[in-house]
Amino acid sequence: MRQLLLLTLIYLSGSSLFAQKDKPQNIIIILSDDAGYADFGFQGSTMMHTPVLDKLAKEGTVCPQAYVAGAVCGPSRAALLTGRYQQRFGFEENNVPGYMQNYCLEDDDMGLPLEEKTIADHMKTLGYTTGIIGKWHMGNNDQFHPLKRGFDFFYGFRGGARSYWGFNEKNPNKREENNMERNFKNYEEPDEYLTDAFANETIEFISKNKNKPFFLFLSYNAVHSPLHAKKEDLAKFPELEGKRKKLAAMTLAMDRACGTIFEHLEKEGLADNTVIIYTNDNGGPTDGNSADNSPLSGTKASHLEGGIRVPFIIKVPQQSFGKEYEHPISTLDLLPLCYTIGGGDAGELEGIDGVNLLPYLSKEIKEKPHPTLYWKKENRGAIRHHDWKMIRYPDRPAELYDLSKDISETNNLATQYPEIVKELYKKLFEWETTLARPRWQLQRKYEKAAMERIDQYKKKVVH
Repeated sequence: MRQLLLLTLIYLSGSSLFAQKDKPQNIIIILSDDAGYADFGFQGSTMMHTPVLDKLAKEGTVCPQAYVAGAVCGPSRAALLTGRYQQRFGFEENNVPGYMQNYCLEDDDMGLPLEEKTIADHMKTLGYTTGIIGKWHMGNNDQFHPLKRGFDFFYGFRGGARSYWGFNEKNPNKREENNMERNFKNYEEPDEYLTDAFANETIEFISKNKNKPFFLFLSYNAVHSPLHAKKEDLAKFPELEGKRKKLAAMTLAMDRACGTIFEHLEKEGLADNTVIIYTNDNGGPTDGNSADNSPLSGTKASHLEGGIRVPFIIKVPQQSFGKEYEHPISTLDLLPLCYTIGGGDAGELEGIDGVNLLPYLSKEIKEKPHPTLYWKKENRGAIRHHDWKMIRYPDRPAELYDLSKDISETNNLATQYPEIVKELYKKLFEWETTLARPRWQLQRKYEKAAMERIDQYKKKVVH
């Protein structure tokens, strides 16, 4: 009965906030790539210049305990797009053929399973025009193309990383999936910095669809490698050098591009009817692009907080949710959240793991949206149950942390609380029994390298 009442309240809360609007609100999800948790002004950085996103944070709500469902690009995006733990349909590793072991699937079959519905599929049922601009990474083959996965418009590239400058004879492309593509197989390389190109395409998409509700997934490849930056942006960080300098310049360019988009929304009279959500796809690769995940421990591809906790801002016009929402949320929640904003009933969505965040953000529901969250990557796994977090490794005993007191995960409490370790270990395994087997797997040498990477980073943590 209690659960039924809770579900009823969730539905009524979402309905009361959005169902009575004369015109459905537009929705833009902005996803950056490989950004560090601390590499924004609104996250405390004094080194990075992010005035646009800082302003968005002041006008909206920041969620300091926002999580992704996967510690690397592809799996994380698969979860965001479906609202389901990606392991439920076997998308446990990045779909990059060169890194995979010989497996039952051919390269062309590595992608988001066709039976999975995307957030775009669901938004279209509500009358939305849907678009994706930027990085796809959900399968290189035509069968996985965005236009076949619920999106009406696509401008970007199918792969996982590419040059920020247009390919030409001096800058040749070595991977077909990294060609810039407009809709289906209309290939054209940009004549400007890629982050700027994505912003300009977004502006055009907004102008073309301003008279009807639209849902846009702006999927930047910034600040993923390669570290390509504009000279004028590099010049703004004379105190920095090396990778950190390039990262700062790329971050500034992305922030400025967001500003260009927000200004256009104002110009078109759409700012007061457009929901903006900003987040990142996984933790920053500290040892890759020099991202800073402070005060979190760990890096991209690990289940330490620095691999799975991400910056998150939401701004819903005419709604005040407070400056900060303190409880854990997940990018799994974006699908039911957007569906509700669009006038749908999230209770109709079958088999999803995310929840409609609206009544939680508004404090109509005081309970946590997710008492328990899970992560898995091959033999490695993690579980957060309230403030206890356990991490399981293939080559050492499990680790246990109390995140309410130890956000940096430097004080392993496993030997002090063996019963909690046992309880969480069983809870994690019970969840794993509901999952599909991975459709493809990493070559073992890369999984071994991942453990070495964790060890190497841990040595840098100051106790």
